[in-house]
Amino acid sequence: MPSTLPDGAPAPADGSLPASALDSLGSSTFSAYLHVPYCTTRCGYCDFNTYTADELGPGVSRATWLDSVQQEVALAQAVLPGAPPLDTVFVGGGTPTLLDPSDLVGALRSLERAFGLADGVEVTTEANPDTVSLGSLRALRAGGFTRVSLGMQSAVPHVLATLERRHRPERVPAAVAEAREAGFEHVSVDLIYGTPGESLVDWRRSLEAALALEPDHVSAYALIVEEGTRLAAQVRRGQVAVPDDDLMADAYALADELLTAAGYTCYELSNWAWPGGECRHNEAYWRGADWWGFGPGAHSHVGGTRWWNVKHPAAWAGALAAGRSPAAAREELALEDRRVERVLLESRLAAGVPLDVLRAPGLRAAGRLVGDGLLRADAYADGRAALTLRGRLLADAVVRDLVD
Repeated sequence: MPSTLPDGAPAPADGSLPASALDSLGSSTFSAYLHVPYCTTRCGYCDFNTYTADELGPGVSRATWLDSVQQEVALAQAVLPGAPPLDTVFVGGGTPTLLDPSDLVGALRSLERAFGLADGVEVTTEANPDTVSLGSLRALRAGGFTRVSLGMQSAVPHVLATLERRHRPERVPAAVAEAREAGFEHVSVDLIYGTPGESLVDWRRSLEAALALEPDHVSAYALIVEEGTRLAAQVRRGQVAVPDDDLMADAYALADELLTAAGYTCYELSNWAWPGGECRHNEAYWRGADWWGFGPGAHSHVGGTRWWNVKHPAAWAGALAAGRSPAAAREELALEDRRVERVLLESRLAAGVPLDVLRAPGLRAAGRLVGDGLLRADAYADGRAALTLRGRLLADAVVRDLVD
């Protein structure tokens, strides 16, 4: 995607934003993302910005995370005077629930003091099933968290072993039951399909195990073999083979079939929910809303200006301790960049993207794609380009045609 600053430009040390970004503040919802970069072990498929204790280096630990987050919250408050109350807060990682619940609740309180929380605010934390308990979940719920997203990934032991996930399959239903007992109405489970060695029978078993838990939200992500991971090295050496495209398509179609039959709606390419169970925080990303990302490597967006923090926790904490913004670089999106990004993101949603956002070549392509069965005819008649199931399977190719 083109950008006015394709490689990013240095970000001001005080974190200040262009007037054009600040002028639009409040025209959309405002969200916060908090990145917790800690994991007990590194899974072989993961390329997220995460660190085990041995990788953090001297002077940095889980115990310092809250202090540094509070410093970045103070910076954000100074940069964004008059920001609207936060509509959503999402704590991701890494493994946020390695931290004591008081740290996560403390970060939320800091955000509340700085910006306020909107009525009905959605507050989510990701969690590994073996890092929560009834007590910790009760503390999070009492502290204002409204959603918990559990990394289930699979119900099949050999699939979990290939992914190098450490939790036991039976721990997932126990964690879901604990979350419900703690008072969480919104419980999500995350699944991965396409793990080397996973059959459609294995995948069905995982889907059925997830459905038996009756979460109000299910995410199902295709495994991507990322360069630099142990899994990528295993693939290069021929130790494991990734599934072919046909098997991946069959796995996605099976997920949609079983989830739809159970009353879930695919509201975004990889996410299904019961009515009211949609993740509003992720919807804010897909709709181009404003958010500030706190933590090492976190990305932010306000009014067409995008920036990202330095990745290592020591560098992030060090910048804040010295009174500087931890931003590594930023970019300002031109109007055409923002249009293209809107097509890329909103086309992922069930509602699709308005046809009036498309240029002439994209409009011509949309008419053809309806005839090809890749876009919904009813949505097209209502002025939107929305994917059919077959279109979701070929989403990358469809979106390339729409952005022309």
